[in-house]
Amino acid sequence: MQPLAAAAKRITHILFFAQSLVFAALIAIATINSIVAADLSGRPSMAGVPAALIQVAAAASALLWGFLMAGVGRRRGLALGLGLGALGLLLAAVAIHFSLLPLFLGSLLFVGVGTASMRLGRFIAADVHPPTERGRAIATVVLGGTVGSIAGPLLVSPAGALAERFGSGELVGPYVAGLLLMGAAALLVLLGLKPDPDRIALAVGRVAQPLEVPASRAFRMHEILRRPGVVVGTGGMVIATLVMQTIMVITSLHIRNLGYPLSSIALVIAGHTLGMFAFSVVSGRLADHVGRIPVIIAGGLLLAVASVTAGQAATIPGLLVALFLLGWGWNLCYVGGSALLADHLSLAEQTRTQGANDLIISLVAAAGTAFSGILFASHGYQFITTIG
Repeated sequence: MQPLAAAAKRITHILFFAQSLVFAALIAIATINSIVAADLSGRPSMAGVPAALIQVAAAASALLWGFLMAGVGRRRGLALGLGLGALGLLLAAVAIHFSLLPLFLGSLLFVGVGTASMRLGRFIAADVHPPTERGRAIATVVLGGTVGSIAGPLLVSPAGALAERFGSGELVGPYVAGLLLMGAAALLVLLGLKPDPDRIALAVGRVAQPLEVPASRAFRMHEILRRPGVVVGTGGMVIATLVMQTIMVITSLHIRNLGYPLSSIALVIAGHTLGMFAFSVVSGRLADHVGRIPVIIAGGLLLAVASVTAGQAATIPGLLVALFLLGWGWNLCYVGGSALLADHLSLAEQTRTQGANDLIISLVAAAGTAFSGILFASHGYQFITTIG
């Protein structure tokens, strides 16, 4: 088992660095996507379209990535996905430079496809580890989001200044920076994930799960999705994502309506991002040592507390605490749910079911993003937090 453990550790570290690069790219462009859409269209109502397009594309491609990676291997599949994401960022930079709104919106579909492939990286890390170490492995990959959440916003201003120096608009810069980061992640995966994680997962699975599901009974999705462990694991991630997305995306507008400046909005969202990623290792260790179910329950309770706190808070410190707890509650459910799902899948069922799981999560995220504005306009912020 020692060579397997060393290979699993190396694979997890590669995935952590790839996740860091990808999230830095995604958060850099997320900072200005709404501005670009509003500028190119001349309509502020278009500001929310980029985020929705990325989520829809991620949802539509998640299941396809599961099937593709089962056929060509996870190394090639993940590298291809990140390559498509880099292509999307290249097209976005061209679209902004020449003021082409349709091309810009189309480019975001490629970004969403690349995002979906990277999200499956946490399951790759889980599958190359035995069950007792899966929580920590998933948490390590998710932790890469912390690096991205810090580095991404810091890239926006210097990348914009550099783009202007080369004779382009400043809004082009973050997309070029994102292109370089996403391309570097694709190259890192292609060169670093050797041997293919599927080979390691197969060897680990033969030790941890010697009784494999017969091929004739594999891939029956309707049967898999009825397993209690799968229901709780996926359900925990889906509900946590719905609560988190619905509250988080509208909080910035809520804070502005309260009369606070942009710097206060940035502070609260930074606290939320910190909660989403910074304590992933803690969540992973708890999932391995205390159990997946208690961690999901704890995450649900934190989400409930965060929802109540956000609804009652009218100050920046109160909202900062609420959004931090909202992020950490999501993280507990996401890490615990991912580990629980991995525990209840056979080797033959992993990639396809994991893709189906992320399809559901992405659809829920898109729905939460789309309807939060409608609910906020018709019923107010406190109504949304009450639903949470």
